[in-house]
Amino acid sequence: MSPGWLAAGAFVLLVIVLVFVGIKAARFFDEATIAMRKAHENTDPLFTEANTTLTHVNTQLERVDGITANARAVTGNVSALTSLFTATLGGPLVKAAALSYGVSKAVKARRKAAEQPNKHARRRPKRGSR
Repeated sequence: MSPGWLAAGAFVLLVIVLVFVGIKAARFFDEATIAMRKAHENTDPLFTEANTTLTHVNTQLERVDGITANARAVTGNVSALTSLFTATLGGPLVKAAALSYGVSKAVKARRKAAEQPNKHARRRPKRGSR
């Protein structure tokens, strides 16, 4: 075999390998294009669903904001009512409770003293009274 035929055979083999690699690359790029097209087609419903979900979430958050504002108003009203009760009835009510407690203690002490008349009979006389 002559070197010219050998070089020509190597060149033909190289061209066949390059054509095979080119065909494989073309198939790969076709499949990649199809996959990207399908991914693009499937993202539209996904984004639509995400947008709908975000709209519902925003609606619920607005409701929660309304509930929070109402709870804040109720808390302020309860605080004002408690302050009003404490200012108007709290002082006299505490005084009345203290008075009833004192009267109850005094009544119990008198009853106990009436039941034990000689409890303090063994007292020592005062120093200057002999």
